[in-house]
Amino acid sequence: MTDDQWLARRFDEDRPRLEAVAFRMLGSSGEAEDAVQEAWFRLAASDADRIENLSGWLTTVVGRVCLDQLRRRKSRAEQPIPEAGPEPAPLPGLAPAPDDPESAAVMADSVGLALLVVLETLEPAERLAFVLHDMFGVPFTDIAQIVDRTPTAARKLASRARNRVRGLGEPERRDAARQRQVVEAFMSAAKEGDFDALVSVLDPDVTLRTDAAEVGTILRGAATIAGGAMTFAAMASQAQLVFVDGKVGAVSSIPGLPTRVLVFTVEDGRITAMEGVTDAARIRGMDLTLLDD
Repeated sequence: MTDDQWLARRFDEDRPRLEAVAFRMLGSSGEAEDAVQEAWFRLAASDADRIENLSGWLTTVVGRVCLDQLRRRKSRAEQPIPEAGPEPAPLPGLAPAPDDPESAAVMADSVGLALLVVLETLEPAERLAFVLHDMFGVPFTDIAQIVDRTPTAARKLASRARNRVRGLGEPERRDAARQRQVVEAFMSAAKEGDFDALVSVLDPDVTLRTDAAEVGTILRGAATIAGGAMTFAAMASQAQLVFVDGKVGAVSSIPGLPTRVLVFTVEDGRITAMEGVTDAARIRGMDLTLLDD
């Protein structure tokens, strides 16, 4: 085995943990993959023989890349799109995770949509300190080097983030769960062709926009949309729930290819807007994340 092959194998061993770190930092699987790829480029260009702790070195690099990305995002006043992990769950305990990559990745995978939404409210340095220390067990001495502060200051960043997560987590968790419950109720009613059940989850002034026609179509009103329940029945029977553009949606597909996306806006326990997308180019531009059953 050549040195390059050994280095690539070692990097692949760390890749799942690095992707978990980057995803929790950025809330986007695409950006997370880019951050990890950048870490590989930097590793390949470095003198790997001089790196004593390769896993730690890679974590530091990914952390810096993500921090830079968050700062650029903030400077552009962007609103990032949090993607769902597994099914939203109560916030986990905030004790540091084990140091081994496998355990850290498992812990990160247990974090759901609610926490990702809350993480978007944190300042970049706070988010990095919280994610690396509380979720992946990275020492504050290492975090301090990434954020260019003292270990004490890094500890304060994590503490401040932790307090905000604890303060905001429960309402956000409940909202994410309510969104999903309402969408599931709609899909179930559509599958059964239950007009009354459909109306019960639709706001009286709900709108449905579709791009099926060249000019597109807009339907208004709960009764009108529920009256077309058969339109949704086929999709509801095989659709999977997804998270897209900060909202819960449903996607139908042929193997490996999404063909239709229905995005829901939920307010006060009712669906106030729906958007149906069938245009292949638009669907390819969406960052769809499946929600677990």
